[in-house]
Parts: sequence; structure tokens; C-alpha cells
Amino acid sequence: MGTKILTSSGHGFENECREIHDSWGRLNHLVPSMAGWSKLEKQQIRKTYWAMYGEDMAALLQKMQSQNGSKVCAALYRWMVDAHERDAIVAREAFGQGDVNYRALVEIFVGRKSSHVSLIKQAYYARFRRHLDQEIINLEPPHPYQKILVALATSHKAHQEDVSQHIAKCDARRLYEAGEGSSRGAIEEAVVLEILSKRSIPQMKLTLSSYKHIYGHEFTKVKCQIFLILHTICCHAINFLFFTVIF
Repeated sequence: MGTKILTSSGHGFENECREIHDSWGRLNHLVPSMAGWSKLEKQQIRKTYWAMYGEDMAALLQKMQSQNGSKVCAALYRWMVDAHERDAIVAREAFGQGDVNYRALVEIFVGRKSSHVSLIKQAYYARFRRHLDQEIINLEPPHPYQKILVALATSHKAHQEDVSQHIAKCDARRLYEAGEGSSRGAIEEAVVLEILSKRSIPQMKLTLSSYKHIYGHEFTKVKCQIFLILHTICCHAINFLFFTVIF
């Protein structure tokens, strides 16, 4: 099965769709060819399959995955849907039946543009009839990452704003006063969460850089779990594999 490029509305992928239709339950041999499809080809093949058989390929793959736990179907299903739909699925799976996979949720909010996060939330609601933000708020038992995630979800409203050195210095001072410079003798987590909820990740990185420049050491000197989580999110490259489909 080749990876042809559509040149007109009359040039479809009927042969590929027939081969897929005749291969349900034994798709392994088709994976190498399917892996070479472009985004446009996937969309057109999915549309052609629907026109020919009245069924959605992605829905069929999901059904097969649910019925027999096929890893091939699971991988093909995630690969077949659009990126924001795939992220919505990963987010749902992150909640799981037991321990919450906070790293996967953080990757979604940190590693995606605001426009993409908005599409993820829409896809999440359309598919699961639940609001992603509310799912995070309702998590039990409470966890430090939960507070960070709520702030990150809100911060995407500020992702279109330019990075500001002035704001970075002001925020660095507020972080200092909320942490090691606090006159109350206690860490003011609410201040950290407020700043994070109003700033983009690039802005937060600049803030932590300003903090080190002004006070002569890293923000991590403040021994508070939520402070350390914030530093990890902002200053270390996130290289998770949740969104890489490996055949």
C-alpha cells in the first residue's frame, strides 16, 4: 500500500480503504505503510473509509482496542486522530483508575501552545462529556501538582503576551518575599500560584533567571515542595514519551 498524494477531489484512497477493511484483526502487516501517511492522507483516508463503509476508522480502532487490548490498535488509534484529540485521550488516561499520572498532565499544559490547549479542552469535553479543568480541581486526594496544574491551566490566558524583564524582576521580588524573605516565617504558596496563573512559561523562566541574578542563588534554595515543582517545570527540558507513537 503506497503513500499517494491527493491531487484532486476525484483521486481517493479506495484501494487502501479496501485493504484496511479486509484486514481488521490482523493489521500488523499494514503498519509500515500506514506509518508513512501524512496528516492530509490520514484525513482523506479516514473520510474515504467513512464514505465507503459508513464507519469511522478511528472509532473502529478504539473499539478493537477496548475489546481485545490490542497495542497495535491503541497505537494506530492515537496516530490516526488529530494531535489535540490524542492529547485529550492521554489526559483522560492520566487520571486512570488509581494513581494520577501528573507528569503527563503537566506535559500537556507546559508543552502545548494556548491555541492547542484550547482545542484539547474542547476535544476532551466532546469525547468524555467532562471539563478537563474541573477534572483537575476535583482530584482526590489533594496533591501539590494539582495546585500547579490549576494555575497552569489558567496561565494559558497570558501566553499571547510578550515577555517582560520588568515583570520578571517584580515577580522575582514577590517570590523572594513569599519564600526565604518572608517576615511571617512561613512559605506563602498562594503568592507563587497567583504568579504562575498569570504568566506564561517563558515569562516564568525569565523570572527565575532574574531571581538568581538578584539574590545570587537558585530559587530551589527555598525548601518547599511546590516551589521545587515550579522550578522543575520552568527550568528543565521536558522530554516525556507520552505523545510518541512507537510501532
